[in-house]
Amino acid sequence: MEGIVKFFNRKKGFGFIHGDDEKDYFVHFTALPRNVFLRDNDRVSFESVEGDRGLKADKVQLLQKGSERMGGEQGSAPRPQRQASGDDDEDGDGDDDDSNGEEEQEQ
Repeated sequence: MEGIVKFFNRKKGFGFIHGDDEKDYFVHFTALPRNVFLRDNDRVSFESVEGDRGLKADKVQLLQKGSERMGGEQGSAPRPQRQASGDDDEDGDGDDDDSNGEEEQEQ
């Protein structure tokens, strides 16, 4: 079966998937492969299981990220630009710093 992640709370480790059969399935992080995290609107495949409290998703596989499905612009803010590795501005204030992170004095 396939479906779309309605929501997934990474801190609590669970969420819900809206299946293509129009039913909602509880999903726990233990049903995911190691190092896979779900986000809202991700497209997934899963096995439907009847749990103690209702329908559950098991053996969940990520098929497509929600950001890819939605065109890549899912309300994400632009990321700040990282400074080049050769810069000596350790505290990010625009002034060169010495090896101790203090401002170098121009002479």
